[in-house]
Amino acid sequence: MLLRSSIFILLTSFVTYLVAADYSTPMGRVKDTTNGVISVLKDDKLDREVRWEKIAELIYDGFDFRSMSESVLSTPWKRASEDERKRFTEFFSQYIEETYRTKIEAYTNQKILYTDEVIRGTRAVVETVIVTDSTEIPVNYKLKNNDGEWFAYDVMVEGVSLIANYRNTFAAIVKNEGMDGLMSDIQRRIDKFKQESAEKDESAEI
Repeated sequence: MLLRSSIFILLTSFVTYLVAADYSTPMGRVKDTTNGVISVLKDDKLDREVRWEKIAELIYDGFDFRSMSESVLSTPWKRASEDERKRFTEFFSQYIEETYRTKIEAYTNQKILYTDEVIRGTRAVVETVIVTDSTEIPVNYKLKNNDGEWFAYDVMVEGVSLIANYRNTFAAIVKNEGMDGLMSDIQRRIDKFKQESAEKDESAEI
């Protein structure tokens, strides 16, 4: 699926590694953080786990996961208690991290073109194109300004929204099993990804 095969760029575009990063403009945020995480991926001195720890730690600095979680849950978020909101935000951020770990590690020097920036108040869209050997993939990043810095809260890959994609999936679970059922479902997904990652590490050591 093109959305899944391309979405790792979402994460690589909003985690920072460079000290002199510019988060005062949406385009500056995207450019600086993209270059930063690519530097991590290309650092041959880092082993696989250390490299991922650096990226994973910084993911949380580049995303507004609470806004993402609110948008993903939509109506159930309004009915949820503050504790349920905190738990979902934590689970959802872990799920995003584990889901796209292999996508990030699969980076192979794809070229990224920055084509436009549209700012409307505290919201903005940065338009980019991912250029691979065989195709060009338009990717639009949605950002919001929190106290003078821009953070990602959604991404559109060929017109398909990350938030909308998960909203449809999670809405059905909440309807049938409630918030507790959704939490359990996400935890199972996280555990599965972690197990697969551990098995991959074990295979690499053999």
